[in-house]
Amino acid sequence: MFTTGQLIFALFFLVAFVAIIFISYKRDKKLHLRHYKGSGRVLIGFILFLVILLLLKSWVKH
Repeated sequence: MFTTGQLIFALFFLVAFVAIIFISYKRDKKLHLRHYKGSGRVLIGFILFLVILLLLKSWVKH
């Protein structure tokens, strides 16, 4: 399937990718908190909207 070299490369790539993403998020955390202050409520509203649509779909179907 995969050679040993490919598996080692994939492992190093995964570790490096996760580390870079973590460092980038840590660096931008203050900026995200300032600019995306109400995004949690928007996400909850969107999920609630989808649940209502699914409930209406199942209610109309029967």
